[in-house]
Amino acid sequence: MKYHLAQYNMARLLEPLDHPSVAGFVDALEPINRLAEASPGFVWRHQTEEGDSTSVRPYADDRIIINFSVWTDPDALWDYTYKSDHVEVFRRRREWFDRNLEAHLVMWWIPAGHVPSIEEADQRLQRLRTDGPTPEAFTFRQRFDPPSEET
Repeated sequence: MKYHLAQYNMARLLEPLDHPSVAGFVDALEPINRLAEASPGFVWRHQTEEGDSTSVRPYADDRIIINFSVWTDPDALWDYTYKSDHVEVFRRRREWFDRNLEAHLVMWWIPAGHVPSIEEADQRLQRLRTDGPTPEAFTFRQRFDPPSEET
């Protein structure tokens, strides 16, 4: 069985999504999502009919937005995040988002073809917060290999 890497992250906007101070982030969404989809190793991203996930509010705080995608491996995700034009948006994150005081990004291996749910992603994030990095919920800093391909 082949595995892919799921990644989920959440962040709290400093202002509502329609506030002028967040316009730079909103304006970057479509080109950054297109860049992700064209990046080597991209498999899938969560999106609504609007083409992104900004209308999804899985938490009680309506300023918390999510990003959720699947990649072939951590290196492909790393290259997109830190070695593509995405890094310019990433560097500006303090203009738009609160500083996270607890884990906000989690990764885990999924069977190729599996489409993870937001509930699954949130459970992985909570597990990371509770147990720290494990093969079931980890980070870029402490990665784990996919489950053994042997059966």
